[in-house]
Formats: sequence, C-alpha cells, structure tokens
Amino acid sequence: MQWLRRKIISFMGRVYVWLDKGLKHETSPILNVVIDQDLQDKSRKELCNHIEDKFRWPRDSFWELESTQKIRLCCQVARNIMSGEE
Repeated sequence: MQWLRRKIISFMGRVYVWLDKGLKHETSPILNVVIDQDLQDKSRKELCNHIEDKFRWPRDSFWELESTQKIRLCCQVARNIMSGEE
C-alpha cells in the first residue's frame, strides 16, 4: 500500500509543480525575512539546485525528495547550524 501512496503523491507532486509555475508568488518578505533578489528570481527547480550546490549534495537529490522530507531535512540542517554543527 505504501508504494501506491508514493506513486499517487509523486503524480500529484508533478501536477502541483506544473500548476505552481503559473502562480505569482509573494517573494519578499516571507515570515518577516527579506529574501535576496537573486533568490526571488529563481524558479522552484533552480532553488532546489541552489540548495544542492550549497550543501554539496548530488544534483536532483533535494529536488526529488518528497515535501515532508524536504521540510524535515531543512529543520535538521537549521538545528545543526544554530547549534554550531554542520
């Protein structure tokens, strides 16, 4: 049953990305954080590539994660950064 859920989520994720491309998003500030212009100008894919480059992760490794995995990973990375770990 997990494989079916993953397939459905994957399909829905691709539909979401396609729909999202047509939306005009607020780019700055986000939760009172001013977003630099270069980040405002990047697409969703480019932002994922940027994260992969900054953390030296393989290309498309972050892009291919499910949404909850991305959030969980970012929470852990933020915790590590705030505690002085890497």
